[in-house]
Amino acid sequence: MTCEEFVELVTAYLEGTLSAEDHDAFDEHLALCPGCDRYLEQFRATIDLLGELPEESLSSPGRERLLDAFAHWRRTSDPDAT
Repeated sequence: MTCEEFVELVTAYLEGTLSAEDHDAFDEHLALCPGCDRYLEQFRATIDLLGELPEESLSSPGRERLLDAFAHWRRTSDPDAT
């Protein structure tokens, strides 16, 4: 598993929705990659501090700004994204 694949699966890992095969690959990568280990801990800390942001708590313009920001981030961080 690459670091990029790891990052894409973090949410599913934390929610317990990975297949057994993906879960094993995730754990193997986690054991070998100190950068991804730190990333997972930071992700957990963020969730612990912020909890959830229910969709209905966002105004329509706020939701659109967030979606646009994520889309822009994905386009600029992933050269294969369209």
